Amino acid sequence: MPTLSDLVSRHTALDSADVDWIHSLVSDWQLLADLSFADLILWVPGQGGTRWVAVAQMRPTTGPTVYHDDVVGMPIATGERPLIDVAWAEHRICREGDPDWSSGVPVREETIPVRRGREGSIIGIIQRSTNLSSARTPSRLELTYLQSASDLAQMVAEGRFPFAEEEPILVRSPRVGDGLLRLDKAGRVTYASPNALSAYRRLGLHADLVGADLGKTTATLCYSDEPINEDLMIVASGREPRETEVENGGTVVQLRAIPLIVGGGRIGALVLIRDVTELRRRERELLTKDATIREIHHRVKNNLQTVAALLRLQARRLNNPEGQEALNEAVRRVGSIAIVHEILAQMPEEMVEFDDIADRVIAMTAEVAVAQVAIKRLGSFGVLPAAVATPIAMVLTELLQNAVEHGFAHSSGNVQIFVSRDADRLEFTVADDGKGLPEDFDLEVTGSLGLQIVRTLVVGELSGRLGVAGRDSGGTEVSLSIPMQSG
Repeated sequence: MPTLSDLVSRHTALDSADVDWIHSLVSDWQLLADLSFADLILWVPGQGGTRWVAVAQMRPTTGPTVYHDDVVGMPIATGERPLIDVAWAEHRICREGDPDWSSGVPVREETIPVRRGREGSIIGIIQRSTNLSSARTPSRLELTYLQSASDLAQMVAEGRFPFAEEEPILVRSPRVGDGLLRLDKAGRVTYASPNALSAYRRLGLHADLVGADLGKTTATLCYSDEPINEDLMIVASGREPRETEVENGGTVVQLRAIPLIVGGGRIGALVLIRDVTELRRRERELLTKDATIREIHHRVKNNLQTVAALLRLQARRLNNPEGQEALNEAVRRVGSIAIVHEILAQMPEEMVEFDDIADRVIAMTAEVAVAQVAIKRLGSFGVLPAAVATPIAMVLTELLQNAVEHGFAHSSGNVQIFVSRDADRLEFTVADDGKGLPEDFDLEVTGSLGLQIVRTLVVGELSGRLGVAGRDSGGTEVSLSIPMQSG
């Protein structure tokens, strides 16, 4: 399905500033749909001015929908829906007198012009469609919702909503159903929904919230022995479009203020309220768990480095060259695993940037090489899960060590690592220009411990494929193909 930007660029002459405004509007118009108990469709004028194109749609979470099918991308001719044309031509909100029964249920249609900024032009029309099939005598809550929706619609028509200066919202903001307070222009509560009142009860409020100064009441609950959070007073008074959180007695409540500015003056505000106590508790648990896991990786890395140091010390005490070499190989294997745990100890998740690990393995191999061997990586491993990164680090260590020790002996040469990756597979090749493979080489029966380790890790643990062959130009080429779903 084409995106909003695709639809606008393909069918309209709106510029980038218009598109940005539309994006801001539709990112926050769930609020208008829920307060209205209505479906919203955003129509923008097509090129040539002979049709309208639907570029966005929103259904209410507070009432029945009118449109069960998506209409985004659908064009209509001008004149097909007269209320849209009138709202565009006269720059005003238009309401139809009688419900429309053409769909089999009574639907009240309204159209709201969308102005970009207070001095800007009209860039689209919101069609607001209310399903009246379940209409009944409205409650105080519903009347408050509808009045707030009317004020918000007027702000859209005047170019005052969405708020251009509002900071981006990084987490889910409170929704209408989470809890709503309506304030007058002095910051006093004129209406509190049951959910909003419950949230304040959990914060410790025992008095009635209606009629109270929300800023002072909230500050009294949460900051009796501490300096008052300035953001709290701004949000709780409804003076600026901003969010904050308050905490008392283990309860955490998120507040979002929406100033209501109609006809050039602030008439009050809406404050959306959401109890996020359980969410913040889980976040703290995850942070604690994450810190514990990283500490474990750090300790494993330290322990592996201690083991490597002991093996290195033991190797120095041996007079047998073969024994020394075996212990030194063990040191390198332990070191490659330690590198992975060192990276994991610094990462917030169990995912690692493997290119850093590969480059450190390359540097470690080059340091201990007897011959002058240039090792170069071409391509990127990308981010790998820890369960995949550890065996691949060991495989890379073994292959590079094999190439340096057995491919060149005391001669100089080059080793290249070619890496390619897509969503399904990781493929890499370690190629050298050394002396090549013995004539009777057989991977299945090789006596090389390093290649046995590589084969076990690649085929057995990672469910991958391994191939070893001589190069036409001289040297050896080891190719690996590893499925990424194994991680």
